[in-house]
Amino acid sequence: MTALISVIVATYNRPDALDAVLRSLSRQDDQNFEVIVADDGSRSDTAAVVETWNDRQPRRVIHVWHPDDGFRLAEIRNRAIRAAAGDYCIFLDGDCIARPHFIGTHRALAESGWFVTGNRLLLSKALSERILKDKLQPEQWTLKDWWALRRAGEIKRLVPLVSLSLGPLRRLRMLDWHGAQGCNLGIWRADLLAVDGFEGAFSSWGREDSDILIRLMHAGLRRKDGRMATGVLHLWHAEADRSHLQENERLLGDVIASNRVKALRGLSTLSEEPVVATS
Repeated sequence: MTALISVIVATYNRPDALDAVLRSLSRQDDQNFEVIVADDGSRSDTAAVVETWNDRQPRRVIHVWHPDDGFRLAEIRNRAIRAAAGDYCIFLDGDCIARPHFIGTHRALAESGWFVTGNRLLLSKALSERILKDKLQPEQWTLKDWWALRRAGEIKRLVPLVSLSLGPLRRLRMLDWHGAQGCNLGIWRADLLAVDGFEGAFSSWGREDSDILIRLMHAGLRRKDGRMATGVLHLWHAEADRSHLQENERLLGDVIASNRVKALRGLSTLSEEPVVATS
């Protein structure tokens, strides 16, 4: 696959982490991609980070923003999809640092009829704070560096950093949506349009990623496992508000029990709110 890739980076009021993520994307081995920051209503310091990266590299970083009106991650991702020019979309969280082979590996795994679910290495709070405060560059660390951090207890495992071919083993969970996360996810843009994007009915954290994967499977798509290939470095953050998780579980149960493919509040229902496109 040689087409343009759109990397959609979701963020909300964490400009230091976003800066680290954009730095890691600037160092990719595969440079045939665009970056779209999907901003769920952050303050102006997030826009300033985007401007900074536009000033120091030729690739334009697009900043798609809507006003802060509570948790609207699905909606801002849909706005970013609408702004995307690539045939393939990789969804990345704004606190997940990508190693240099991240884009190239996703490109190699991309296949018609499949979406790719990646994994992450969770970093400790202390290590995450050092990375951001001292502007460390963990995307360039070697396995020896990570082994030292493992021995020091700052990471729990090394498996997400390992790169293996796996071949047909990547298809073993092709009908299993469990455990997949939107912080590292590759989907063809045509397939996103076919299911009308992410479900905007989720008004707080939880299960919105599972929802779109289930609807993709209802549409005939299958899951390819990107573990031991596409792992990202996930900076620590406080646990999200889970006060509405029960309602989100109900919404997820409804889509599991049905054959529904399209989102109830998806791409086609977007209102015309202010959108910032930074160039």
